[in-house]
Amino acid sequence: MTSSRKSKTLLIDQEAASALELLKDSLLYPVMKLMGEKESEEVLKTSLVKDKTFPFPFILAPSGKTNAKVIASLQKGDEVILLLHDKEFATLKVDDIFKINPKERIKHIYGTDDLSHPGVKSTLKRIGDFAISGEYDIVNHAPSQNKKKIQEAKDRISAKHTSSIVMAANPLHRAHERLIRQALDSTDLLVIFLLKPYDTKNISYEIRKESLDFFINNFLPKNRVVVVPLENSYIFAGYNEIIIDAIVAKNYGCDRLTIGRNHAGLGMFYDSNSNKSIIDKVVGIDIEISISSEFVYCDRCTTLVSTNTCPHGKHHQISYHADSILEILEAGLLPPAVLMRKEISAFLLSKLLPDRFKNLEKLYYDTFSFEGLLEEHDEKDFYLELMKLYQTTSLT
Repeated sequence: MTSSRKSKTLLIDQEAASALELLKDSLLYPVMKLMGEKESEEVLKTSLVKDKTFPFPFILAPSGKTNAKVIASLQKGDEVILLLHDKEFATLKVDDIFKINPKERIKHIYGTDDLSHPGVKSTLKRIGDFAISGEYDIVNHAPSQNKKKIQEAKDRISAKHTSSIVMAANPLHRAHERLIRQALDSTDLLVIFLLKPYDTKNISYEIRKESLDFFINNFLPKNRVVVVPLENSYIFAGYNEIIIDAIVAKNYGCDRLTIGRNHAGLGMFYDSNSNKSIIDKVVGIDIEISISSEFVYCDRCTTLVSTNTCPHGKHHQISYHADSILEILEAGLLPPAVLMRKEISAFLLSKLLPDRFKNLEKLYYDTFSFEGLLEEHDEKDFYLELMKLYQTTSLT
């Protein structure tokens, strides 16, 4: 490989790198390469690649003055090195360079170029005025091990059907659990694509993964569930998210995709009168897409129910908003058990607010009953015991 000190270089970020890895692993098929100008124009007209749905051109258009100067100096056949965090990520042989309109590209992805939209604002900053295409090789790239992981899980149980769900689980709450169970009830194997966003607004992927693993290992037939990380790059944003989810799930070997009724991308197109959605626009992608019911807690039914089956109306229903539940956790409060499983609440609080108490052992033994044996307890144990007190009924 040519040294990056002698070759021309372009700077890319983790989102671009993630998308290029998906492409290299054939997880975005029917797209198999970076698109040139002619291919891009065709996709803009038809939203098709090889007679299969793909909602926007797949291009590489890195922003920044340094990148702009380098791209302006490139010619067809030149080799350029893509740098990620100042390290060589890939080498690309230039085939085509063409001008794009960043605002128009934003519209194709998000459906709007309104800067008040947080996704629009952040994505616009990372798109330049020129796109570059060509064959590329990723440094030390190994084929996706997650494909192998899913196939091995299929083989173990001789799965005929493999369903999928894409979720952030930020945090994992009761409605997530019901959605997972519902999907698992009608399939042999369930693949949960757990999102890995690039911002700090989310609980870390590792903590969310551990929460999900706890639920799977303790409350589900774990040999029938596989968790796969999915880096949540900009190509999954906007109203086309469901389409890209379906394409990736299909290329991972799934034949079904379940999405929630309140999914943002679905909601923008859903017409309650005609029952239409973005799903109706999918052509040639051989995967069954189903829309799950919306789950709520009804104070009259006193349980988790589907809005389709509960007769009591919204004034009796508690919706499951992950951002609000997360706000409760970040304030150091235990969410009610109807919102989150107590073991997961306790685990998350112990991770989000470590070493919160000055003298945990004294607080533990002063507050809770115990059998006389002095044992070490961690913050997770403390929250679990506290939840038990919240759930007592004789004095409430």
